[in-house]
Amino acid sequence: MNFAATADGTRLAWRSDGSGSPLLLIAGQATALTGWEPIVPSLAETFQVIRFDHRGVGTSDDGPTGHLRTRDFAADALAILDAAGVERAHIYGHSMGGRVAQWLAIDHPDRVGALILAATSAGGFLGKNRDPDATRALTSGDPAQLEPLFFDADWAAAHSSAVRTFFTSRASKQAKRRHFRASTEHDARNLLGSVQAPTLILHGTNDPLTPLDNALALRELIPHSMLVKIVNGRHGFHLDHPETVDWIRRFVARKAPHL
Repeated sequence: MNFAATADGTRLAWRSDGSGSPLLLIAGQATALTGWEPIVPSLAETFQVIRFDHRGVGTSDDGPTGHLRTRDFAADALAILDAAGVERAHIYGHSMGGRVAQWLAIDHPDRVGALILAATSAGGFLGKNRDPDATRALTSGDPAQLEPLFFDADWAAAHSSAVRTFFTSRASKQAKRRHFRASTEHDARNLLGSVQAPTLILHGTNDPLTPLDNALALRELIPHSMLVKIVNGRHGFHLDHPETVDWIRRFVARKAPHL
């Protein structure tokens, strides 16, 4: 495990696997770097896969108290790239991580190769189709209630250890509150038109937490972006639909082969 220091002195844990073009993974709220484990070996066959623990999560420090924005988390992601000695990387963000990734592409286009946004939104959340029970399950923090929102039942049963790791990594109460608020308040709609990076939007058709309307909005806002709908995918399709790794490989090879 490696550690990067942010501008405010917070130590963030990170690790790197594989070789090739750098690919930075940015996890969702209160999710540790270990949550990516099911797909890291496959990604690492093509990329240098860099992942990290958000502040307050896993083995990273909590950092100073105070309000955080998704733009602040983007500054943390840049600190990881700097610590890894990476000038430019492909960025793969899931859920809140996708919101963070948007700021990297907006504010630091020179640091971003391809942009992959999974199960995320631009802001002004389009949640009119969300089942109220899904919202209650999300705020409960109960893995038993969360599991069916994220994963296919058969996949979850066959990968119980990965599911347990995904939902039970250390996250302080303060971190959970700050992550949830930052993710909820995110709004990059007025600036996404400036994104220069080739962008792949991945979204499950059965995502109960971030309805598909959000992906359709992203597709309209980000110039020349590509949307792939994962049939029957839920909020955690980035893990239980391994074919997404092949789509990412092909997209990067076609749209951003050289960093």
